[in-house]
This record gives sequence, structure tokens and C-alpha cells, in this order.
Amino acid sequence: MNKTELIAVIANRADVTQKVAEGVLRAFTDTVSETLGRRGEKVVVTGFGTFEVRDRAQRVGKNPRTGELITVPAQKSPAFRAGKLLKEAVK
Repeated sequence: MNKTELIAVIANRADVTQKVAEGVLRAFTDTVSETLGRRGEKVVVTGFGTFEVRDRAQRVGKNPRTGELITVPAQKSPAFRAGKLLKEAVK
């Protein structure tokens, strides 16, 4: 399912226009991005899952073309951990 299909399903289930559904989806993604990026806080949607920022340590990698060893710097990475209800729905 892509973004356009997701917006259509949300609009249908919520009985709103696709424009309203797109606005809600955009507001959700912008809020999650802002909370993770600027504040570094978790976003918990009970039963669905948790969005969080994880620190990745510096490590040694290999250039696939040359085989040369390179140092990959430490960085922050977004992560999602599924909640209980989502895990049960997938089973």
C-alpha cells in the first residue's frame, strides 16, 4: 500500500474527504518527525507502537567497490517498535 492508497482508505473509513485525510496523515507524520528530530522524545501510540531515536555507534565498514575499510561515523537513527495489538493483528 502506498501513501495515496492509504489516504483513500483513511478517507473511506473515517467518512471524510481525501483532502482531509491527507491533511491528518501529514499532520501525524510531521508531528512524529518533529518530536523525534528536534526534541529527541519518544512517540507512543498505545497498542500500535513506539517511534523513537536510537544512537548508532561508530563502526568500521567496507567500501563494496574497492574493499577499502572506512570508518562510519556515529549517528542517530529513527526506529519503530510494534505494540502488542499490532503484533497480534499480524499473527
